[in-house]
Amino acid sequence: LLETSPGVTEVTFVEKEPAERHTIISWEQKNSCILPEDLKNFYLMTDGFQMTWSVKTDDTPMPLGSMVINSVSKLCRLGDSSMYTLPNAPTLADLEDDTDEEGNGDKPEKPHFDSRSLIFELDPCNGNGKVCLVYKHAKPVVSPDTEIWFLDRALYWYFLTKTFTAYYCLLITHLGLLQWQYAFTSYGVSPQAK
Repeated sequence: LLETSPGVTEVTFVEKEPAERHTIISWEQKNSCILPEDLKNFYLMTDGFQMTWSVKTDDTPMPLGSMVINSVSKLCRLGDSSMYTLPNAPTLADLEDDTDEEGNGDKPEKPHFDSRSLIFELDPCNGNGKVCLVYKHAKPVVSPDTEIWFLDRALYWYFLTKTFTAYYCLLITHLGLLQWQYAFTSYGVSPQAK
């Protein structure tokens, strides 16, 4: 579809082999949590997803779209280590803002950087934030229920979807346009991205 669109150029799709079942099981054991069934099935078809595309402006290609889902090996936990390598350096959990309203009305409870949640990076968003797979109830037992959230550069959380499949549909629908995730934030997409 993209390749047939006027002005679109340099559509690059990186084909990846399926993840091996033992790789997924090893990830689950290492992180003490079970991947959601839809994400596990995705990884058994392809170990991640990467597609980029550009548009021609004045005969010069300009990158416009980037769709990324990290491979199992790059599905790394956030909030695990210190921000700096100094002893007693602050962690993301130290920056936790407990003044946010939690689960009021129809708003879901936000993830936490401390031990209450397990957070894994699905998409680095070209440095414009992070799309994360969130296990919200890590204590005393990790709940198999997950959600997909967007963490902006100011470390504010925005709910995207309840399931990976719904997120994947959002990613494809938005064609990976740069900063599309900000449409789900309180301040919206930047004028440049629009």
